[in-house]
Amino acid sequence: MSKLKSKILVVDDNAGIRSALKLLLPMRFAEVELIASPKELMDTMRRFKPDAVLLDMNFEADINTGNEGLFWLSELKRDFPEVEVVLFTAYADIALAVEGMKRGAFDFVVKPWDNAKLLSILEEACKKHQVGTHRMRPPYTSAAPLMQWGESEAMKQLRREMERIAPTDVTVLITGENGTGKDVLASEIHRLSMRSRKPMVSVDMGAITETLFESEMFGHVRGAFTDAHADHIGKFEQADGTTLFLDEIGNIPLSQQAKLLRVIQNRSITKVGDMKSVPVDIRLICATNMDLATMVAERRFREDLYYRINTMPLHLPPLRERKDEIVSLSELFVKQYAEKYHRQAKGLSTEAKRLLKRCRWSGNIRELQGCIEKAVIYSETELIRAEDIQIRASELMEEKPVKSAESLEKAEEEVIRAALKKHNGNLSLVAKALGISRPTLYKRLKEYGI
Repeated sequence: MSKLKSKILVVDDNAGIRSALKLLLPMRFAEVELIASPKELMDTMRRFKPDAVLLDMNFEADINTGNEGLFWLSELKRDFPEVEVVLFTAYADIALAVEGMKRGAFDFVVKPWDNAKLLSILEEACKKHQVGTHRMRPPYTSAAPLMQWGESEAMKQLRREMERIAPTDVTVLITGENGTGKDVLASEIHRLSMRSRKPMVSVDMGAITETLFESEMFGHVRGAFTDAHADHIGKFEQADGTTLFLDEIGNIPLSQQAKLLRVIQNRSITKVGDMKSVPVDIRLICATNMDLATMVAERRFREDLYYRINTMPLHLPPLRERKDEIVSLSELFVKQYAEKYHRQAKGLSTEAKRLLKRCRWSGNIRELQGCIEKAVIYSETELIRAEDIQIRASELMEEKPVKSAESLEKAEEEVIRAALKKHNGNLSLVAKALGISRPTLYKRLKEYGI
């Protein structure tokens, strides 16, 4: 094979690794530079102008968190977004490397490495840089995901209701467990509304402290308080002419609920430190995973506010009530993440489908999506296998109630065997992956004769 006209920068504090790569990489790349410390990284990037960077995840002695690699990855993607970064990691840090890919890394290589695979990944990274095709989104942007409706009767009915109310300005309250996609449903309502020309304004109500509530929601004028050095536009004013989505509205402190109610009723705000009332034209959508009716009965949520936001209720059922949709959703996520992370996965094996359907999915679609994302990144075959899927044994349930004990034990044994195979018999890693203690794992191994 001829050399690629590409430049590789290696950042690793291990002298032995640098020596080995100094011999290997020039066989395939035109120029290779190796540095021991990331402190030299940014200056070297400006001078050397590499096509790809092979970046170690750990540098400080006795500190092996991998967070240094993530920090320097972020610095690289901020100042040199066009340069591809391949993470160099130990087996124990694979989860952090996966997080790195979510933040914009091209791929990762596990130490000790396979020469052919390392060269292949770096070649692909260089080609991607040179042709300028960036299929992955930048790490700090997020387009609204599309709603996945599925085929259950409950979801069909929900879709019919949503399509009827979306074009109106009626206030909507979306309820459902964590991970069911309440924010995605809100985005879909906005997309089909008459206000879709402007982006929806979303607010996580649980993230706003009580002391900053009025300033964040209604805005403030310069000099309103000590640190108010300039006027600040609140969320209600930002949403003028579009949709305001208040997520986790059950988290609003009782002391602030009357203020919110007044603004919702009057459709006007008064900024902190100002006397002037400013009208706002908004469409309001709220969401919660809490039982607001019970909170009203317990006087933890104002009854008048509850009725004001509950004009049109929509409920998202949990994934355990939509079991027939698990495989179809999983296959959709496989396609999505295979494209995003340039992996060859195209579908799920029969064993993988069975395993996915046996899970409770307490975290609902969000948990399923994260599980498939990791499986796609880990997998090296066209079909995702059962051993590529990380599911805690405690999350498994029997496929048919009539076979409860036998089915559950068989499923648990399969998961344990798959985890043992994946982690090469390392019991500490197996226990961690399954979400159980080592003594519990020992007990299970003895019970199943493993």
